[in-house]
Amino acid sequence: MDEKLEQMKQTYMDIPIPAELDFIVNQAINQHRKKPRSNLKWLSVAVAAAAIVFVAGLNTSPAFAGSLADMPVVGKLIKVLTFREYQYDDGANKAKVEVPIITNLDNKVLEESLNSKYLEESKKLYTDFMLDIEKMKASGLEGHLGVDSGYIVKTDNDQIFAVGRYVVNTAASSSTTFQYDTIDKQNQLLITLPSLFKDEGYIQVISDYIKAQMIQRMKDDPAKVYWVEGVPNEVKFYFKSIKKDQSFYINKDGKLVIVFQKYEVSPGYMGVPEFIIPSNLLVDQLSTHAYLLPE
Repeated sequence: MDEKLEQMKQTYMDIPIPAELDFIVNQAINQHRKKPRSNLKWLSVAVAAAAIVFVAGLNTSPAFAGSLADMPVVGKLIKVLTFREYQYDDGANKAKVEVPIITNLDNKVLEESLNSKYLEESKKLYTDFMLDIEKMKASGLEGHLGVDSGYIVKTDNDQIFAVGRYVVNTAASSSTTFQYDTIDKQNQLLITLPSLFKDEGYIQVISDYIKAQMIQRMKDDPAKVYWVEGVPNEVKFYFKSIKKDQSFYINKDGKLVIVFQKYEVSPGYMGVPEFIIPSNLLVDQLSTHAYLLPE
């Protein structure tokens, strides 16, 4: 039984990341419901394997079972929890990489796509960390490397579930990245930034607003620094525009939040900058009014 369990667990661990994760929000919800069952047969196997691994984790790991008490709940059914955790500590170098898993989505294609992505990202992060340690030791260098990765639920209401995955890398200095996935819980779709808008006009509208906010924040607080045009800086880099697929999430108030990575638009001590975009600024750009609430 233990051998079979391990085989099923490995089957799940080896699921490749699907190439296409861009579930457009305006895709008709009944489209994926009409797909032939045969196309989703392989998914049922993966789901079954994941379920058995989950039960085994509850029975064999008190820490794993105890973590369920603090597990965020999406609506009444969907849950996000730590599927597994990679750890390393040799006294000088430390790693802690949590792998999130989303369960009980009706849209199993979306569920498996997200979970495969999370698992592969985490495995690569830990593998790259261990390779860096080997290279450092092989060259005779001494240092302190660290990586800390986990997740946080930013929004969980009747319409929206937004989960952020963070990575903090530590060497001579530290860097932090945040990536978000925002899910329409009612229609079981992954919301992308482009899918919120009719065309790419949103890029300029949002970018202009953020530039004005950067300047205003610096006026209000001299300790804040953003690399924006019109303000001299040592790096000679100026924020010009958000990316088409800029990191974002929709907060509990139904507002679009644009997220920048550490060092992307400001010095490291500014952390991971966020800008809440007023919904009334985006009314003419929206392809749907289902998510962003009016002022």
